[in-house]
Amino acid sequence: MGDTIERTLVLLKPDAVQRKICGEIISRFERKGLALTALKLLALPPETAAKHYEEHLGKSFYPALIEFITSGPIVAMVLSGPNAVKVVRAMMGTTNPVDAMPGTIRGDYATVMSSNIVHGSDSIASAQREIAIYFTEQELVQ
Repeated sequence: MGDTIERTLVLLKPDAVQRKICGEIISRFERKGLALTALKLLALPPETAAKHYEEHLGKSFYPALIEFITSGPIVAMVLSGPNAVKVVRAMMGTTNPVDAMPGTIRGDYATVMSSNIVHGSDSIASAQREIAIYFTEQELVQ
C-alpha cells in the first residue's frame, strides 16, 4: 500500500547554471529522498525548446521564454521516487518567485518570473511527454 514511484523531469535553467547553484539544487532533491535517474548538461536547441513549451505557443511571453531557455546551458534530469511530481513541485515553490515561500528553491534563489531557476513537470502525463523530449529510455537508470 506504498506510494507509487513516479518519474519527473527537472530542468535547471540557464540562470541556475550561470550562478553555479546546480549542485545545491540537486542536493536538495537527493536529501528529500528522490533518486537521480538521468542527468545531462546541454545547450538547448530552439527546436527542442519549442517542443517543450508548445502549450505556450501564441502567448505573449512565449518568445522571451524560448530566448531565455536557449540563452545558455541547462541541466536536464529525471528524478524518481514516491509522488515525485508533487514533491518536486512543492520543493520548487510557486512559478512566480516573488510569491514563493522561503525554503523553496525559487523562494531562496529567484527574484523574477523570467529567470525562475528551475522547471518541473506539472503532472505525470507532462512528465512522460517531457522526459521523452530530453532522454531515450536507454538513458534512464532503472
